[in-house]
Formats: sequence, structure tokens, C-alpha cells
Amino acid sequence: MSKTRKAATSVVKADRKLSRKAAAKRETPLVKGVEAAGDLADQPPLIVLSVVTILVGAVLRRPAVAKSGVRMLVSHLVATGLKTVVKRSIDRTRPAKALDSGNHHFKKGKSRDHDQTSFPSGHTAGAVAIASAVAHDAPGAALPVYAVAGAAAAAQLPSGKHYLLDTIAGAAIGYVSELATSAALRGAEAALAGIRRRQP
Repeated sequence: MSKTRKAATSVVKADRKLSRKAAAKRETPLVKGVEAAGDLADQPPLIVLSVVTILVGAVLRRPAVAKSGVRMLVSHLVATGLKTVVKRSIDRTRPAKALDSGNHHFKKGKSRDHDQTSFPSGHTAGAVAIASAVAHDAPGAALPVYAVAGAAAAAQLPSGKHYLLDTIAGAAIGYVSELATSAALRGAEAALAGIRRRQP
């Protein structure tokens, strides 16, 4: 076994050990409450938040707010698409299932079984994408919005839904999604400005 593979195996083992400890009390009322709070970072609530931001900007005639809502929505959709592609190419048993069954898989695969699609964390990807979009347009809000995204990611561990590595990968996907979205929006704005300049 190569050094790289040994190191990766060690990291996965440590990740599983941490997650077993985190999810050991997943049935307690406190953890159930944390899990419910973490579900606010699920796709429907984040899409609603983005659309409401767009509508508020439109109704109040605040283009910057509406634009921020568009950045939030597109960043979230890109993050959702990317995490779906990864989930459909990697099988990983969710911590709660692994604890209950004693079996854990982390390998290439294409399972659609919810219990085998732990990697990466979609909640974290969406939360970080939204937080990054907000922070892009309102840098002063960066600390609180990233703190909320971090809390949503952390909630995935005690609930037994995800491993730490799942949330790290999800965060990276969310962050990259916002960067790609912002680059695309800049390109679109530049193209529109060019068209306007050419108009008589």
C-alpha cells in the first residue's frame, strides 16, 4: 500500500471514529433539536430565502438586494448540482446507518440509496454557498453568515447524517460554487454593458 493510500485510510478511520462519538447520542432530545435546526439548511428553505430576497429587492426597488438574491439562488443551485454529481459517483454509508449495521462503505459507486450517499454534505454545500453569496455583497455580514453555515454543518455530525469529511467537502463545493457564480455574473454584466454601449 502506498504512503498516500495509507494516509488516506488513516484519515477515513479517524473521521469514522470522530463521527461515531458525535452520533452516539443521536436519539436524545438535545440532538434531535440540533438536527431540526440543521434542517433549515436543506434545499427548500434556502431556495425560499433566496427567492424572498429577490422579491424584497424588487418590491423595495433595491437592485443591490435583488442582485444579492440572484447570487444566492444561483450559487445554491450550482452547489446542489455539483454535490449531486459527486454523490452519484461515490458511495459512503451514513454514520447512523454504519452504527446500526456495523458496515461502512466509502468507494466509487452510483447508489441512490439515501443511507449510502453521505459524501458530500448537501446541507453544508448549500449553506456555505448562500453564506458566501451574502458575504460577497455584504462583507460586514461575513462573520455571522459563515457562523450560521458552520453551525448547520456541525449539526450534521451528532445527528448521524454526515462525517466531518463530508461537511468539509460540502463546504468546499459551496465556496467554489459561489466563486463560479460571481465570475459568471461579472461576465454577464460586462456583456450587457457592452451591448448597451453599442446601442445607438
